[in-house]
Amino acid sequence: MPLFFDPAYMLAVAPAILLALWAQWRVKSAFAAASREPAPLTGAAAARHILDSAGATDVEIEPIPGTLNDHYDPQKKVLRLSEGVYGSRSLAAVGIAAHEAGHALQDAQSFSLMTIRNAAVNFANVGSGLGLYMFMFGLMLASRPLAWLGIALFAGTVLFQVVNLPVEIDASNRAKAQLVSLGIVPAAEMPAVNTVLNAAAWTYVAATLQSILALLYYASYLTGGDGDSDRS
Repeated sequence: MPLFFDPAYMLAVAPAILLALWAQWRVKSAFAAASREPAPLTGAAAARHILDSAGATDVEIEPIPGTLNDHYDPQKKVLRLSEGVYGSRSLAAVGIAAHEAGHALQDAQSFSLMTIRNAAVNFANVGSGLGLYMFMFGLMLASRPLAWLGIALFAGTVLFQVVNLPVEIDASNRAKAQLVSLGIVPAAEMPAVNTVLNAAAWTYVAATLQSILALLYYASYLTGGDGDSDRS
């Protein structure tokens, strides 16, 4: 029975795990460095300026506790910024805030991939949990159809990650362009912002890679030698 602590599973997803660890370290390192670089606006003010300039005046901005858990809620049209971003006047803060504002602009402008991502998120949440349980119960009950159904549900998570990656990259590209065009960050100071956003992009690459490798592992478990032992 393949479990998350199964050595074969860990070996299969090891490249993604190593990439994720490196990316998380890089994000924290880049954010800490850029946090020491001053900016003319707070993260919240920068996001508000970007949103208002694009006509997205209906999007609210609110602070939330935590660190680097900033996100945009497309259902409630609310951009939530963490404590170190909302009120901070640093290049790190305005970079992260602008990235999240980029998501709000995607939503306001009906960016096609953003629309697909929003539609797929609930299915992905079901697939990441229920799909794996169905897969394992299928193996326990020697029911290949149930196991394959579980894999099909988990594939929804993979689809979400694959779609989410270009959405995140596009949001960062929008953020970089808006910060310069609106004069929030001078072009000469953008390298610090770019380092933060580029490092964050690698976390999404790692998440996408891990979901793909996990899907391949589960599929190969059914079709390979390990699955035969469960079915005999």
